[in-house]
Amino acid sequence: QGKFTLLRDTGTDGSFLVHHFLSFYLKAGCKVCFLALLQSFSHYNIVAQKLGVSLTAAKERGQLVFLEGLKSCLDLLFGEEEERSGQPSPLQFLSESSSDLKALFDFVRTSLTPDSGDSWKGPVLLVDDLSVLLSLGATPVAVLDFIHYCRVVVCSQLEGNVVVLVHGNEDSEDEENELVGNSLCHHSDLILWVEGLATGFCKDVHGQIKIIKRASLELTGEQDRVQIYQYKIQEKNVTFFARGLSAAVL
Repeated sequence: QGKFTLLRDTGTDGSFLVHHFLSFYLKAGCKVCFLALLQSFSHYNIVAQKLGVSLTAAKERGQLVFLEGLKSCLDLLFGEEEERSGQPSPLQFLSESSSDLKALFDFVRTSLTPDSGDSWKGPVLLVDDLSVLLSLGATPVAVLDFIHYCRVVVCSQLEGNVVVLVHGNEDSEDEENELVGNSLCHHSDLILWVEGLATGFCKDVHGQIKIIKRASLELTGEQDRVQIYQYKIQEKNVTFFARGLSAAVL
């Protein structure tokens, strides 16, 4: 509890990690606020069903608070969001001159602050994917401020967990995205960095994952612990193995 986990990908798609954490925390009985900025609800629900979780049922029992970013953006641009709910949209910054993410932070805080009758084990904020906020016009400083305040509330005050995905690309010249990703690396307790194979596409090895367990953020002189595995994504799970030791090679 109280941990900040950063998911990064370079040269491949690390979305399978988001689906893992979503199903993992729901099965564990945690209250989850999911800022799904990249895909629709039905997409996440179909994958979750393969992993043995129903997002619809989790929403109905109040365990999952789901922000469908694609739909919210359209509703906001066409002026339908406030008419339906009577409340300002969490993505209010889209229609304002400043890229202030306070409305999004308020949505997270309200969603995860426990009620008197709540019996969930702990709050979890899951974001897929933070790069979308930059694409929508938020500044890197605003995005980093948003994550900072979320860490203070969720990790420190509520003793929950924050899991954030930041997409990356080796060939991209998106300096803002690199700035946000590199800055978050310095604040993370755990980094899961998914990379494509340097040798290109392979049917039996889909990429490699670098697991970086950060040393204490206090100055204790410890070194970060790094483990590297290769993986293959299957229909309902992911197989991990040491580099060069896939079943196809052996």
